[in-house]
Amino acid sequence: MSGQHPDPTQIYPNPPFNEAKEQDWPGSDSKMNPTPDWGQDSYKGSDKLKGQVALITGGDSGIGRAVAIAFSREGCDVAISYLPQEQGDAEDCKKMVEASGKKCLLLPGDLCQKEQCSKIVDETVAKLGKLNILVLNHAFQGKSVSDISKLDYDRVMRAFQTNIISFFEITKAALNHLQRGSSIITTGSIQAYRPSHGILDYASTKAAIVGFTKGLSQELMPKGIRVNCVAPGPIWTPLVAASFPDEKLKQFGGSYPAGRPGQPAELAGAYVYLASQAASFVNSEVLGVTGGGMLM
Repeated sequence: MSGQHPDPTQIYPNPPFNEAKEQDWPGSDSKMNPTPDWGQDSYKGSDKLKGQVALITGGDSGIGRAVAIAFSREGCDVAISYLPQEQGDAEDCKKMVEASGKKCLLLPGDLCQKEQCSKIVDETVAKLGKLNILVLNHAFQGKSVSDISKLDYDRVMRAFQTNIISFFEITKAALNHLQRGSSIITTGSIQAYRPSHGILDYASTKAAIVGFTKGLSQELMPKGIRVNCVAPGPIWTPLVAASFPDEKLKQFGGSYPAGRPGQPAELAGAYVYLASQAASFVNSEVLGVTGGGMLM
């Protein structure tokens, strides 16, 4: 029927993904099979973020790459931070952003290091001139384990250092530059509401991010800075390929109402909305993009 949207359960690949392969941490978009969709061929911008500058952590691949592409199509220069071993993915993302006619600053480094958290903010402002939007999207998720007895101290500490403690450090540095009208967007997860025992450390940090978002939003709204969260469900990214064995990857997302995992491109619009003037009265919210998985 003319004008009808396509069936959301069928527009992207459905499991089983028989060619999907487990990857070593941190994983790479270039090795994903099927290849994720980041919106590079579909996202159409309309200057919603014209003239702004965004810093996107974990911006080389997955959700972060999709957000970087969408922001650039909306008229925004972007800086992306990532681990040094993700340089190849970062270079690919840079090409996609620059194809939109916008700047893309590459910021390699480990955000477990306190000095790196402030460095990425300082370099963004120094080289792109300002900072309007902060997207805290980076995350560590170790290999899925059978039960909590298999979790080791170093892994748990790495999860909390990466997924929540660094959020405090980066935000602290960013507040030296964010002005009224700026926004901060965190990436949470349905895991904050429906935690899986195999990744309990990761799920716990995502619950902490929800608390961080809601608390910070109350502090910063009087200063004219909004803080919100996007909570993805199962999304086809390198984080998944680096966390689950082949047998789980082959069925990933199939148990959700949509019958499939989401694609990074399906998240990008949520970040654009929360960063844009259209969301001027939206603060302290958790926006679920879950394929029907309920946040409760």
